[in-house]
Amino acid sequence: MVIKRYQRPDMARIWSDQNKYQAWLDVEIAVDQAWNKLGVIPDADLQKIEANAHFEVADILAMEKITKHDVVAFTRTVSKSLGPEKKWIHYGVTSTDVVDTAYGYLLKQANAILRQDLKELAATVANKARQYKDTVMIGRTHGVHAEPTTFGLVLANWYSEIKRDQERFEHAAAGVEAGKISGAVGTFANISPQAEALVCEKLQLRSQEISTQVLPRDLHAEYIMTLALIAASVERFALEIRHLQRTEVREVEEFFAPGQKGSSAMPHKRNPIGSENVTGLARVIKGHVFTALENIELWHERDISHSSAERIILPDTTEILDYMLHRFTKIVQNLTVFPQKMEADLQITHGLIYSQRVMLKLIKTGLSRETAYDIVQPLTAQVWEQKCDFRQLLEADPQIQQHLSKSDLDDAFDYHWHLRHVDEIFQRVGLSS
Repeated sequence: MVIKRYQRPDMARIWSDQNKYQAWLDVEIAVDQAWNKLGVIPDADLQKIEANAHFEVADILAMEKITKHDVVAFTRTVSKSLGPEKKWIHYGVTSTDVVDTAYGYLLKQANAILRQDLKELAATVANKARQYKDTVMIGRTHGVHAEPTTFGLVLANWYSEIKRDQERFEHAAAGVEAGKISGAVGTFANISPQAEALVCEKLQLRSQEISTQVLPRDLHAEYIMTLALIAASVERFALEIRHLQRTEVREVEEFFAPGQKGSSAMPHKRNPIGSENVTGLARVIKGHVFTALENIELWHERDISHSSAERIILPDTTEILDYMLHRFTKIVQNLTVFPQKMEADLQITHGLIYSQRVMLKLIKTGLSRETAYDIVQPLTAQVWEQKCDFRQLLEADPQIQQHLSKSDLDDAFDYHWHLRHVDEIFQRVGLSS
């Protein structure tokens, strides 16, 4: 299980032994209720089971040391709390009917938390995007200054991705919120499809249309892959913060609380530890994808090679992602932004970020693209080498002056040109005020 450092209480409770065995008991009782509705179990026996069936985790674990089988240990422990009606516990079902249906039940609980986590992150990013919609900054490609953008557009891009994450999540969540009560090889030999439908209705799960002894594991693989995609999104966003917090950039900074320490050795340090933390945890989740894919291929109608792995990856992935989403939401909420530094950094390359605008204006005068490019590029190389002012070189160049006026260059060096479609982009993303 995930270490406590990366557990949040509500998600940890879902994957506790107590809640797991309670889910198993809920499935067992739902099966007996179905048998009762189908006329097999008498009302009196069902009432006693509903009133008295219970367990202690310690008793189950002690029994498992003898049985070497966790479900048998569970059913025998529960049976000790009952009288003759105990004969109906686990009647007509196999272990995986209980375990897999309980997994669907537990994942449904986990998904409610993750769904809210995603909703809160989306709302937080949306608010920040609107706040910084017009805050100009340099856009970077390959880590190199490219052309002006806004910090709001950076955040709007995140928001759009989170919306896709939410759509993918709902599809994958529906896949694993499933039950199967179809018996040893999925043929309903000792129980009926009607009973399965009743059990799933009681637990608010869907009935898997066909199963073997287990639910198809492509459902769980898709689910883990989807959670990994969400983790990868958070990692991408965190990487941007880590870059923007570098000393040479320092356009944003994770909130640094009074009394917080950045280094045991260097008192001046303020490190993007939260963003680095979620980056590392995303790697753990992405590693679980391989295991989930390997779990798809089982022998014939079932083996248990997937079981040991799922005891780890299902709780761990949901718990880690819950932690990541919560922590990163707080990072975004409290992010310190330095708009003046963003605007100042536009000047670092001495005006080179406007080279494309200059080239396009030359093309509009009738020059070929190749000719315009070859006129501008040598001047940009001179700026890189000599750290001189790009506009001054343009104003001194005879070929440029032959084609472009002062007003042309004024327009080419106005960053507002690059931002004229920001409102439209925000509308397309769904962030219009």
